Amino acid sequence: MSRVFLATELEGVATFWRIYRRDGTTLGFTGHDRDLAFGGIVHRAAPGMLPSAIRRTAGLDGDSAEMEGALAHDAIDGEDLAAGRFDGARVEVGAVDWETLDHAVLYNGTIGAVARSGGAFTAGLASAKAALEINPVPRTSPTCRAAFCGPECGLSASRFTHTATLVSAEPDAARVRFDQAGDGASFVSGSLRWLDGPYAGMAMDIAEADETGGLVLDAELSDNLMAGTRAILREGCDHTIATCTARFANAANFRGEPFLPGNDLLARYPSS
Repeated sequence: MSRVFLATELEGVATFWRIYRRDGTTLGFTGHDRDLAFGGIVHRAAPGMLPSAIRRTAGLDGDSAEMEGALAHDAIDGEDLAAGRFDGARVEVGAVDWETLDHAVLYNGTIGAVARSGGAFTAGLASAKAALEINPVPRTSPTCRAAFCGPECGLSASRFTHTATLVSAEPDAARVRFDQAGDGASFVSGSLRWLDGPYAGMAMDIAEADETGGLVLDAELSDNLMAGTRAILREGCDHTIATCTARFANAANFRGEPFLPGNDLLARYPSS
């Protein structure tokens, strides 16, 4: 797209922005006074939502941007923000000619901190340059740094992934019970992804397991979570060399230094 916007004194240009949530939902908005459909996405007219000025530089420092809007819009409400549906969502901001629908993306980033004030919200955006701030050199650690079933781990994700149906839920305790087979302890430090229900598409971490097979999640649960809701459960790993060896027989791919002396070695003293 070689179109140069605002090259003449009078042009029909409007801003647009797209939000790609991690649960697979895509939302499109435009500052125009009517909906615009382009790029396979319908962009809803949202005069109450405004992107701030975008600062783009040639340096390696992250480009700053911000998005403000009203919670009254049908696509964004306070419950979704509180539930974390927009956390880490990918954002595109650009300009569109509302007559020809020629458009160009001016900014790519992800949603960072979200603040609420009354009936409005403010979301800080982190540009794609934020990935350059990550130190590529790993630090030593007694536990494994690899993601469980990730490329460095080497284990098959399908082997430790199970489709299950919710049997019961205790929202006050964030505890759920599924009909999955196996020991509930194997799911500690794992995760689940809801396939339907009020949290469809969302992922939650599994913090604990009790003796009755109940799983304690790291997020609050709604009273609308009913039995029969389907989810995909992923077993967990505590990233210790003992578990990697005894449970998974995968010590060859362990990404850690469990026998490296720590700083406490300096404080030791001889004893008889």
